[in-house]
Amino acid sequence: MNKLENVTRPWLWSIALLLVAFAAGCKGGGEGSRAPILGGGGIATLGPMVTAVAPVNNATGVPINNTIITAAFSEPMAPMTGGGTFTVTCAAPAVSPTGTVAFDATNRIATFTLAPATTLAPLTLYTATVTGAKSLSTGLALASPYVWHFTTGVTPDTTRPRVTLTVPATTTPGPTTGVPLNTAITATFTEDMAPATITGTSFTVTAAAPSVSPAGTVSYSVAARTATFTPATSTTLVAGTTYTATITTAATDLAGNALAGNQAALPAASNYVWTFTTAAAVVNPPTVILTVPADLATGVALNSSVNATFSTAMDPLTIIFTVQTSGSPLGTPLLGAVAYDTTLHIATFTPTSALAPSTSYTATITGAKDLAGNALVPGLVPNPWTFTTGTGLAPGGVALGSASTFGIMATSAITNTGAATMINGDVSLDPGTSNGLLPVQVNGTIHINDTVSAQARADLLIAYNYAKTLPPGTTISGGADLGALYPLGIPPGTYTSGSTMLVATPVTLDAGGNANAVWIFQIGSSLTTTASITLANGAQAKNVFWVPTLDGTVGVGTIFYGTIVSGRDVTAKTGAVINGRILAGATLAGTIALDTNTVNVPAP
Repeated sequence: MNKLENVTRPWLWSIALLLVAFAAGCKGGGEGSRAPILGGGGIATLGPMVTAVAPVNNATGVPINNTIITAAFSEPMAPMTGGGTFTVTCAAPAVSPTGTVAFDATNRIATFTLAPATTLAPLTLYTATVTGAKSLSTGLALASPYVWHFTTGVTPDTTRPRVTLTVPATTTPGPTTGVPLNTAITATFTEDMAPATITGTSFTVTAAAPSVSPAGTVSYSVAARTATFTPATSTTLVAGTTYTATITTAATDLAGNALAGNQAALPAASNYVWTFTTAAAVVNPPTVILTVPADLATGVALNSSVNATFSTAMDPLTIIFTVQTSGSPLGTPLLGAVAYDTTLHIATFTPTSALAPSTSYTATITGAKDLAGNALVPGLVPNPWTFTTGTGLAPGGVALGSASTFGIMATSAITNTGAATMINGDVSLDPGTSNGLLPVQVNGTIHINDTVSAQARADLLIAYNYAKTLPPGTTISGGADLGALYPLGIPPGTYTSGSTMLVATPVTLDAGGNANAVWIFQIGSSLTTTASITLANGAQAKNVFWVPTLDGTVGVGTIFYGTIVSGRDVTAKTGAVINGRILAGATLAGTIALDTNTVNVPAP
């Protein structure tokens, strides 16, 4: 989980986005849309689309008490009656769950809620299917069923969700000053939330008398895990007024865990509150500033996603992101889903199946407006843009299996000398009995020598062996400082050292706008950091893997990103913050030593 940031740049003033990914096959008959598709020879009429789901397609380790499955649509939908269905099924001998289907207040998010007192089966593949759902306004139905899959883990989710980023930014003691009048108010969460709990009751914006509390609407983006309070009109907020935004403990995750806010220490649930003071409105039309693949790129990997970076946060109801085979006319928009990086304003379209080899595609952003209502304007980066695939696949990340939910995992002992240590994730010790963490220091579940820890240990070894047997990448000389070698940032890829690897100079992992970029550091001996690591241009902690054969050491007071998968021990020095995981002892008895550290397990 990233630390909350101050407003230091205009592009952090407002963040929220819900993107619409049009569904269809790469080939076959057309579907309709009510929005114009530029470059397609006019306006096609398409029906409603599923744009995002939770759990995401092919998710693994889904908690068994995730009793809510969600599907977001491109427009308000009619109730699921007649031919409209939303089902969750699994193969025998597991029993397919029963449940109820309902829409949130916006009619854009459908939820399948398991019957009371029931849970998902452990280690089971589930298939979710939405069929025949109809638009509330036009009566048009989904052109074809939308199907996705996820696999459960073996444990329930006991981790409380937290707010990871707000706009306007949270400052202490507050208020944040200079906030533009024409902004929405947003909060991004560490995990998927139950849409029905994000309402005008659980998310409020108020002002002290004699000022008037603003009217507005509240929405939730499945794609961005972001709640947005949108003022009723452009004149709702008043300049020079201090407002208080509050998200209450009524907001829960998909497993029903209430919010861990900033009004009480864990393990208690509490509200999240922040304040801001308004200033003049800002008018600065948005543009697309970066695309991946770039315009006219060739040899693009078949398992690529498509990214677009915006100059500012966008209105969640206005943006359409399509990827089509190039031509005149353009091909049918691909089936896929969209995720959104709320910090860097990167939209990522992920096709549900691989791109076709040696094929030209056109990606287009249309209809877009920012949160102030300014329409997208042409910029230096082309929109639409085209790219051509090659014939191969790009390497992916390291699959952690059931180990993915753990912030700390050791195979010998866990020691801790700091009362302020906090693990935002699960903890595993197997084998061993020496655990220096108190229950109040773990925002998750502690597993010691049980079936869960045993499975996680087995998955840790699988992940370690996979990472070690990948083809060697860019050679790093033993003992070389990554920060000194890459002063302008480290691009995605595999980096291999036959002995030690150091981070003695601050280093940036630069994704170049690709939110799915992966880094794997194969280390023949030990990893030592004495300087901080930062992420840029869409890089995500969940896609960074450090794999020392022996030990890892994270330096005093530093910020670290990524998952350490070590053969033996890992030490986190005083005050270090790990945005990732420490998984120690894959091949040898592994001890983890902590001292006043915070570990934030990345969102999947």
